[in-house]
Amino acid sequence: MRIKELTIEEFNNFCDNSPLQNYMQSSEYARLMGEYHFSYDYIGLVDNQGKIHAASLILIKKIGINMKYGYAPKGFLINYYDDSLVRTFIEELKAFYIKKNVVFIKINPEIVVSEVISNNTVENPNIRLKKDLVKFGFVKLKDNLYFESIEPRFNAYVDLKNVKYSNYSKTNRNKVNNAKRKGLYMTLGEESDISSLNKMLDGKKCIYYRKLYNIFSEHNKVDLFLVKINFEDYVKLTEKKYEEEENNNTLLNEILHRSHKKSDINKKMASDVLLVSLKNEIVKATEHLQKENDIIVAGALVIKNKNRVHVVMNTYSKEFAYLNANYFLYDQIIEYYKEKYDYLDLGGVSGDFKESNPYIGLNRFKMGFNASIYEYIGEFDVVLNKLNYEYLLSSGKLAQVFNKSED
Repeated sequence: MRIKELTIEEFNNFCDNSPLQNYMQSSEYARLMGEYHFSYDYIGLVDNQGKIHAASLILIKKIGINMKYGYAPKGFLINYYDDSLVRTFIEELKAFYIKKNVVFIKINPEIVVSEVISNNTVENPNIRLKKDLVKFGFVKLKDNLYFESIEPRFNAYVDLKNVKYSNYSKTNRNKVNNAKRKGLYMTLGEESDISSLNKMLDGKKCIYYRKLYNIFSEHNKVDLFLVKINFEDYVKLTEKKYEEEENNNTLLNEILHRSHKKSDINKKMASDVLLVSLKNEIVKATEHLQKENDIIVAGALVIKNKNRVHVVMNTYSKEFAYLNANYFLYDQIIEYYKEKYDYLDLGGVSGDFKESNPYIGLNRFKMGFNASIYEYIGEFDVVLNKLNYEYLLSSGKLAQVFNKSED
């Protein structure tokens, strides 16, 4: 067997039949990374009859003057349980790329090794592949709890065929219900609408997401969702809620004339607070209505890939955080896709489930949509030139290249 460069058609055909195929192992993603100074190859391991047994998109970038590194996003498309196949593939891969001054190739396979249940990780048989890959000559990189790696190690998935609103956490249900009373509605946007998210995203990210949208939209593989607020509806709905609560408050007041129970006093106090809050909302919404209507307060980009959809960007306005637009957005995305796809990937969460975790709010938010948390196998490097690899490590150049703060 040998490594050969594949045509786009050969690569796409192999991807379509691989259980490990994903949106990052695609010609669309290759073109996107090409916009960011990566060169790329579609490579395959072929036998003497030309049959392809493994394949991968390999992104290549310079590191230093004469060296390069490779990256196989989400890992190689190969049967990792076939020891002989993996060994042959790595041997041929090294021989192919060492001639091109590639020092190492990084992978982060989309292989689930455990599920988080009640804040504890329950491993599955794939966990053995961690040791197997090291046995094949891969260098295992440190497992991260937060978001230090290129891709998150823990992801939240919603089973769209079995998701129920009643199974959301109480907090998420309350915030979605609250958002629905505030004149929010979701609409599909176009590439030009991404510029409207500038206030919520920095300029560089807006440019990246516009490029992503343009490339993946060519074959209808991406949706842009926008959450807008209609202040006129917001005022009407809140005034109605205020009237209902005012009637409830009057009733509670009458009850207090006959009762001095602590529970009744607490209900009356809670109603008083709610009335003040609703009145403030009406005033604030009316002020905004006089200026403009239908303001974008949240947005998300979702890539569609086979039976899964992936939230690759989501954002919301901090100015209008009280609207809970991000909760409304995710609920509406679930509703939009649940009849068409099997799984919704909400993106990464932290692997730290302690209360002290600085990302505990993010974890609760995503898990609150009845999402399951899965742990991937992590990052590995296939070292092609050990001497240069050790130099890059010791000099700190690798840390500089993969430091996300410099993106």
